[in-house]
Amino acid sequence: MTKNLNMAKVATPLKALLGDRFSLSKAVRQHHGEELTHFDICPPDAVAFPVSTDEVSQIVKLCHAHDIPVIPYGAGTALEGHFLAVRGGITLDFTRMNQIIALHQQDMDCVVEAGVTREQLNQDLRDTGLFFPIDPGANATLGGMAATRASGTNAVRYGTMRENVIALKAVMADGTIITTSSRARKSAAGYDLTRLLIGSEGTLGIITEITVRLYGVPEAISAAVCPFNSLDGAVDTVVDVIQMGLPIARIELIDDLLVDIINRFSDLDYPCEPTLFMEFHGSETSVKEQAEMAEEIAQAYGGHGFQWATRPEDRSKLWQARHDGFLSLRAAYPGKDFWVTDVCVPISQLAECIRQTRADIQKAKMVAPLVGHVGDGNFHLTIPYDKESSQEVTAIEQLNDRLVKRALAMGGTSTGEHGIGLGKKKYMMQEHGSALDYMKMVKRALDPTNILNPGKIFDL
Repeated sequence: MTKNLNMAKVATPLKALLGDRFSLSKAVRQHHGEELTHFDICPPDAVAFPVSTDEVSQIVKLCHAHDIPVIPYGAGTALEGHFLAVRGGITLDFTRMNQIIALHQQDMDCVVEAGVTREQLNQDLRDTGLFFPIDPGANATLGGMAATRASGTNAVRYGTMRENVIALKAVMADGTIITTSSRARKSAAGYDLTRLLIGSEGTLGIITEITVRLYGVPEAISAAVCPFNSLDGAVDTVVDVIQMGLPIARIELIDDLLVDIINRFSDLDYPCEPTLFMEFHGSETSVKEQAEMAEEIAQAYGGHGFQWATRPEDRSKLWQARHDGFLSLRAAYPGKDFWVTDVCVPISQLAECIRQTRADIQKAKMVAPLVGHVGDGNFHLTIPYDKESSQEVTAIEQLNDRLVKRALAMGGTSTGEHGIGLGKKKYMMQEHGSALDYMKMVKRALDPTNILNPGKIFDL
């Protein structure tokens, strides 16, 4: 049954506009209401597949006139319930808006539609000498990555989506189309609407086009895997590498439990110990110097058995293993649900935050593999559990609550890269205080009828 009585008023005109790209099918709706982690299925009333910004605008205008929620949907890889239709409405699936509109090689930027994925973009750039560095674990769309202010393994060197989006085209709540900025690398002209929409999770405007920074492919790239005798040694190595100013491109931590699971999933043979995955970019000389210095630091903290990868195929295999972490967990624990945490703390607090978190895990006698983009203080627990077990749910909620409050007390955040969505709303007041009231004022000003992805980030 539809959650919105006004759906009948828009179904006919939307069918006329979109044809078979407008669906009321139960199977299609269910697919767009099913999340990868622990949230219950929450389907929309209908799904639309626009192919242009103008179509998005027409759909939103109809929904605005009849108070029907609009929920943007990219690759469906979000982890905090961002695209769940908690108040029904129409999901806009952007997978057919997947064109690279313009490439400006001399300016090192490009304009893409919201449905372009990060892998698709880099595949198209492969012969240009340029690449786009932001790489969340999943093959997410650029629109979704901008909407959640996503990050990835390269953030320690290249930053997050916040630093790498130059301009946006977006459809506002009344259907108006805006462009937030020019392609100039800097501007002091007016409010920064680009940064306002990045990370807004589709609650302030629906992103349809993104202009992103590109980077030159480094002259030399070298990657390494380094196991450690202890998790403390691996974490202390990260802190030293960052505090010494070593320009490392990637530095990722995987604990011994997850290494074992990845080995079995990907048919690898890494030692089942806490492990750092590292990568260095630059000239041949600088990469060699960086790698030698990192190895020296690691050895001082119990790092051993460095395995180097300089060939592209070897590096690809190494990083694919890292990105397959979540898939390997799903294979290792079939039938289980997963709770994924996402705190981020200042680098000076990282070691202590992880130590206290590990103590909590051991006390709770819980399986909670740890992985992190630790170069910027961000780490995750991915906890398999049975959501039908109230005892397991309570234990995980308590562990997560302690973890988030610990991160906030250390000057960190409840979410480094996954976003708030549904799962982190209860921590917004503690993290932002009275600033939350001003966020709500912005939401009411830009979306007075609350049709843009309602129920996410905070409740009105």
